Amino acid sequence: MAKNKTEMLAHTKHLLIIRLSAMGDVAMTVPVLRTVCAKYPQLKITVLTRAFFAPLFNDIDNVQVYPADVEGAHKGALGLFKLSKELKRLRIDAVADLHNVLRSNILKSFFRISGIPVVQINKGREEKKALTRASNKIFKQLKSTHQRYADVFENLGFPIDLSTHSFPEKPALTPEINTVIPTSSKKWLGIAPFAQYESKTYPFESIVKVIDSLNSSDRFDIFLFGGGKKEKDILNVIASKYNNTVIIAGRLSFENELRLIANLDGMLAMDSGNAHLAAMYGIPTLTIWGVTHPFTGFAPFGQPMEHALLPDVSRYDKIPTSIYGNKVPQGYENVMQTIHPKDVVDRIMKYI
Repeated sequence: MAKNKTEMLAHTKHLLIIRLSAMGDVAMTVPVLRTVCAKYPQLKITVLTRAFFAPLFNDIDNVQVYPADVEGAHKGALGLFKLSKELKRLRIDAVADLHNVLRSNILKSFFRISGIPVVQINKGREEKKALTRASNKIFKQLKSTHQRYADVFENLGFPIDLSTHSFPEKPALTPEINTVIPTSSKKWLGIAPFAQYESKTYPFESIVKVIDSLNSSDRFDIFLFGGGKKEKDILNVIASKYNNTVIIAGRLSFENELRLIANLDGMLAMDSGNAHLAAMYGIPTLTIWGVTHPFTGFAPFGQPMEHALLPDVSRYDKIPTSIYGNKVPQGYENVMQTIHPKDVVDRIMKYI
């Protein structure tokens, strides 16, 4: 069986990549796929993900996106079986599961039955448990998620070296973008002040102090990124106070938002998807961390440790308390207040 699998991999021409969500995790596949396609230009790659994420892969010629409708036509086991039949019609030779969740595991079983080789990501769950547990914590840098993705390709017979990655040229700005952005010679700084959990979100009062100081410097045009209505309302309150600040949230299509991000001079974000969107274009990306930590392996691609602003981990020695920020021990609700706004501004001035 091993020999047959090796022979099949040797003739692989079309890879299916499974990474359904979340946005940051999908964005982290982009530098890896660029590197794979640069080294193996003969490969055809289909990425199974949400249709909304398709623009993430626009600059990779060998990659096409197959949209997964997991809340509709592809919902549940029967929907996944239908999806597997659709994908098999594409003549898939092998599958790289970069998600490794129940949904992708069910889908993989249908491919295995058909004799299609499947390799799934090793998420390093035991290492992450050791890093995030409250007692007997093993506090060390874990393998990056980007490298874990790369390991899957190596196991499929396509080893890559992420240090050889090349960023694409900056995409042109569209008329839609030009109607939103100001005309000036200042540096363009993106700020994405939100994250999935409050434990990873810099306090409102602190981010306002950062923006106030940056606005006063008159060195930057500041673009505010966000998502839902509540976030937009907060950003409107901030932007109304400052002449150098523009709200981007809700004003551009996702594709045009990515084009703008790719043309920034820098990004300030939380441990969140926007950090990965900026980093995948090689934009200097400063991140503010709460109860999570870069050691978990989710730091933005290619960003040095100096770009991470961390709480006082000697005072809060249980950090990281979880991988995603969904576990906040008593007394850890305000860890981000140990990151002074002046330190954030100083870091921006130094690196952007």
